[in-house]
Amino acid sequence: MQMNGIAHIAITVSDFESCNAFYRRLFKFLEMKLVYDTDDVIYGVGSRTGIVIRSATEEFKDDVFRQNRIGLHHYCFRARSREDIDSLYEFLVEIDAKIVHAPEEGRWAPGYYSVLFEDPDGIRIEANFVPGQGNLDPQVQLPLKTSMQESS
Repeated sequence: MQMNGIAHIAITVSDFESCNAFYRRLFKFLEMKLVYDTDDVIYGVGSRTGIVIRSATEEFKDDVFRQNRIGLHHYCFRARSREDIDSLYEFLVEIDAKIVHAPEEGRWAPGYYSVLFEDPDGIRIEANFVPGQGNLDPQVQLPLKTSMQESS
């Protein structure tokens, strides 16, 4: 069976009011349609991607996101061009988002270019562009790719 992508990622936030405003602006910039909108959940869909933002239950409202604990580390949108990454960065600066790193090349794949930022709860979001087939190109040899091929 071959999957057809990820239908949605659901993020629970402690500061729903701030995150709601942030994600509404981000969804609009990314041309994602708001398909569900209640007092404690919003759901944006676009480009074969769905992101659900929901309010934490009362018992967890004082918790903070910690990137390296069990659970979500970060999530990453795939852009169609380097220029899209640059445009997103300009948008993030305009809305005063916390930028972890401005657009830069990375070591994860040939031509990898990304921006990393945080939502108001400190949840990290990345957007990247990788040209061509990226790490699926048969010419690319990564240690992880080799070990994955051997185990299949």
